[in-house]
Amino acid sequence: MLQDVLQQIEQRDRFVLTSHARPDGDAIGSALACCQVLRAMGKQADVVLHDGVPRIYRALPFADQVLQADRVLGNYEAAIILECDSIHRTRLEGLEDRFLISIDHHVSGRPFADVNWIDPKAVATGEMVFRLAREAGTPFSPEIATCLYTALMTDTGSFMFQGTNEHTFALARELVLAGADPSHCARSIYFAHSVAKMRLLGEALRNLNTEGNVAWTWVTQKQMERCEAKEEDCEGLVNYVLSIGEVEVAAFFRELPDGRFRVSLRSKGKLDVARVAERFGGGGHECAGGCSVDGPLVQAIRQVLDQIRLGSSVQ
Repeated sequence: MLQDVLQQIEQRDRFVLTSHARPDGDAIGSALACCQVLRAMGKQADVVLHDGVPRIYRALPFADQVLQADRVLGNYEAAIILECDSIHRTRLEGLEDRFLISIDHHVSGRPFADVNWIDPKAVATGEMVFRLAREAGTPFSPEIATCLYTALMTDTGSFMFQGTNEHTFALARELVLAGADPSHCARSIYFAHSVAKMRLLGEALRNLNTEGNVAWTWVTQKQMERCEAKEEDCEGLVNYVLSIGEVEVAAFFRELPDGRFRVSLRSKGKLDVARVAERFGGGGHECAGGCSVDGPLVQAIRQVLDQIRLGSSVQ
């Protein structure tokens, strides 16, 4: 499918690139890098994201060029949608009648576009952009390498998630040789939190519950407001729950303004949390998934925990 994607790119000149709402490191890094690869191929390309670039990723090269919008406007000949299984998840209007190219590595990826390149064996969508650039013969600048290294680092959980192997580190080596600075990338992501996020973490840890090898916590809309926290401040909080020694599966519930709950799921490998998320219309990776469920909180927690118990050897 890589050749199909490359062929469609070569036949067109103007592209818009996007990814899912509430973008993570792989979404941001892949989109920024892919945009520059297209420009190196002589194409016109822009990145448009519904929620813009989260604060911890704004130091990435080209991040200041991302357009934040609710609708895609302009005479783009095609849209490249990265790390996303539907138009709906971009939360962007104006994509419906365009030629769509999907590049995704999630096991839960769906072939919704005109051309679909879905490779669950890739550890990050950034890896697929790397392969696209290499196949196209475009050079890897230090800036592109930095974006792709960030995508790889974040989507592997800092090289800790199951599936990380010698191939992962070989790719990381290629990107470092091309100019990515590992320590700088890590500092920008993991040591640049806001005060609001730390306060929100305190609220979440006060709500911590455990049952056997499963742990979960939550934050309410009122707690978000009290901490003056933004949606992006919730990113990564579930990892603190997973860091408990005996915990194998962790869940983080965030109350949305409409009373529903967004759920982040993490696993140390004994449970495929993407399959749990899929039961609620979500998806993800074996060790990292997400979905949304109806409230109230007690019901949301019960539904998700029931599915964890059903699909897992974790007791």
